Amino acid sequence: MSRPPVALTIAGSDPSGGAGIQADLKTFSALGAYGTAVITALTAQNTRGVSGVHVVPTDFVTAQLETLVDDVRLDAIKIGMLANADIVAGVGDFLRRHPHEHVVLDPVMVATSGDRLLDDDAVQAVRELMPLVSLITPNLAEAAALLDTGPATTVAQMRLQAASLKEMGAQRVLIKGGHRRDSPQAVDLLLDVDAEALLKAPRVNTVNTHGTGCTLSSALAALRPQRESWIEAASDAKSWLTAALVAADSLQIGHGHGPVHHFHQIWGS
Repeated sequence: MSRPPVALTIAGSDPSGGAGIQADLKTFSALGAYGTAVITALTAQNTRGVSGVHVVPTDFVTAQLETLVDDVRLDAIKIGMLANADIVAGVGDFLRRHPHEHVVLDPVMVATSGDRLLDDDAVQAVRELMPLVSLITPNLAEAAALLDTGPATTVAQMRLQAASLKEMGAQRVLIKGGHRRDSPQAVDLLLDVDAEALLKAPRVNTVNTHGTGCTLSSALAALRPQRESWIEAASDAKSWLTAALVAADSLQIGHGHGPVHHFHQIWGS
């Protein structure tokens, strides 16, 4: 038997299963990667919102990371909720000690419900983390926060903001445009090292969008070791997530923003 790619998620826990490490591990499994996880925070959360956050001490986050890589070879890393500046700095120190060619940073700041998931003083720390990763995947609001400006409202503005993030040190930038409601399409923009791609898909009419950002970034991490380029991985991740959104209503989980259907390809068969 061939060895599957091994992917690590460094993120917070979502008891409702739609976001965070739960969504990441489901995504890894659905896309043929073996999932490992280091937990940065526990959340009290459901499909309606976040009622509490319990942050894991930074030294224990580091202990989880170092113990894992002492034994397990990783093919990709996805970074999600980091909660505060100390954990961001700790993950940065880990990446300096263990550089990796496939690292996706989803700069999680606010949940789908609108609840804050990153301390204000951690935004600068996230900026300093950007040069250590292969790709960052902010949504429109997160890109604006990193740049200390307003959210992009057009593809041209997304392109300018992606270029500005690269000037700040990011190697590659994928700006997720799903929050733009003025278009029948959900358009993401990927600015690679020497190329650009617009990733387009029909906008899916569903309220079940919980964890879409977590899911897309973990799909990128799972697929990149199995694809020739970041653009190919991003295109396939976008298509897979769109299908997961189309199938989301069939799950009927919770009474708020339910999850996407990570196993639509498997359960559907």
